[in-house]
Amino acid sequence: MSYKVAIGGDHAGYSYKNVLKEVLAELGHEVQDFGPDSDASADYPDHVHPLAQAVEAKKFDFGVLVCGSGNGVAITANKYPQIRAALCWQTALAKLAREHNDANIICIPARFLSVEEAVDMMKVFLSTDFMGGRHAERVRKITGC
Repeated sequence: MSYKVAIGGDHAGYSYKNVLKEVLAELGHEVQDFGPDSDASADYPDHVHPLAQAVEAKKFDFGVLVCGSGNGVAITANKYPQIRAALCWQTALAKLAREHNDANIICIPARFLSVEEAVDMMKVFLSTDFMGGRHAERVRKITGC
């Protein structure tokens, strides 16, 4: 299955973002890059807010965010009620984020993973379905505060 995927991050994730973009295209996904456009210092919220808004508006099926730790992009993206951005550093976490949390954005910490690990996690994230069932009620409660 092919998806519309939004990708972005900051300067620390720039080189990984470019590799992930290529892999997404090779897999047949439609990709839009929300920046940054270089490895020069960049403020991740400038790229994350438009990406998260586009995913929340369902212009994209999924988002991929890459920064140094993954924390800043995850915190920013999760400000939007319909976004479930998951910080992942193992493929098992990427799988569970989709299966149990219906995550729609994966956040990758480039400074703590190899690019190969990042690619594997992204592939697992995009190829895993939400389990629903008892998890659906839990996900529904996330925006209840």
